[in-house]
Amino acid sequence: MSGSDAREEAARWLRYAAEDLAAAEVAVREAAFAPRRACWLAQQAAEKAIKAALVFLQVDFPWVHDPDALRRLPPEDWRTRRDDADLAELSEWAVEARYSPSSAPDPSTDDARKAVDGSRLVYASVA
Repeated sequence: MSGSDAREEAARWLRYAAEDLAAAEVAVREAAFAPRRACWLAQQAAEKAIKAALVFLQVDFPWVHDPDALRRLPPEDWRTRRDDADLAELSEWAVEARYSPSSAPDPSTDDARKAVDGSRLVYASVA
């Protein structure tokens, strides 16, 4: 992929991340949405933001829903590797918040706020 193609594709990934983050922020504010929706959208936003950075850098990445693993792929001097977001917890929402109920408790509003805050940090570190 050429440099200009990579920039264009990275911008698209980042736009998708921004859309998911905006939706997560609405979902966490509105009582009509279950907190698990905000958690899942926040996870998706963080994942797509990191993938935007990887596309920009032309780094191949696995097709996984694990922002915690993906954050380790950019060069060490990139902020995504050093930010304070708890991406291990955020990564859990890729499955826990989307699929059938499990033995884990439903996410709380506080969980959703924390997920959105972490996702916002990841997005900012890439943007």
